Amino acid sequence: MAGHSKWKQIKRKKAVLDAKRGQRFTKLIREITVAARGAGGNLDGNPRLRLAVDTAKAANMPSENIERAIKKGTGELESVQYQEIAYEGYGPGGVALYVETVTDNMNRTVAELRRVLERHGGSLGTSGSVAWQFDRKGQIYVDASRYDEVAVLEAALDSGAEDITREDTEYVIATAPPHLHQVRAGLSAAGIESIQCELSMIPRAEVDVVGSDAERLVRLFGVLDDHDDVQKVHSNANVDEKVLAEAG
Repeated sequence: MAGHSKWKQIKRKKAVLDAKRGQRFTKLIREITVAARGAGGNLDGNPRLRLAVDTAKAANMPSENIERAIKKGTGELESVQYQEIAYEGYGPGGVALYVETVTDNMNRTVAELRRVLERHGGSLGTSGSVAWQFDRKGQIYVDASRYDEVAVLEAALDSGAEDITREDTEYVIATAPPHLHQVRAGLSAAGIESIQCELSMIPRAEVDVVGSDAERLVRLFGVLDDHDDVQKVHSNANVDEKVLAEAG
């Protein structure tokens, strides 16, 4: 089981009770705005926007906030001009980090990320330095306590999924990015409700991280996740379970 996948599970559980709801909404609004700017405000014709809106609804974002963010993206309302930039680097233990950001000030963001990484035993790399270690995939999470594994497997594969694995209490279904919504719809048609859907960078191989490096890495994950400009953090780390349990 990928350690950072476990970290994402911890994040999702904490998000339910997270007092930083405003910060989460801010990140979701940025994603909606950027998605609408890139391919228009029609959900049917813009899979990325549809995913962003579904995620916002799952987080209980008011519909008027979602509509306003879409209009900012399409230019119907005035908006800050955000840039999407992915930064690559290394964390404690030499793990690869791929950090997706949305920012209105690229110079500020890169300076802050460099400082955060160096403070936690990491470093910022050059473009392309670690991206080759990941594949972009769609991921769908299903509660394993609610559904039979065979039923989930059959529904997922029949809908075009590539693979399904179990991580603790969840099934994780992998898809090619264009097939994410298709597979989710197939699961729904089979009566299987998903917990969350996302596009992610999946490591081709993992690096085991234990001891003090694992502790520093988990702290680094937390700081990056709390940064206003950071949308997602991807890593090839397989983190010590004891450290993750303490973080949860």
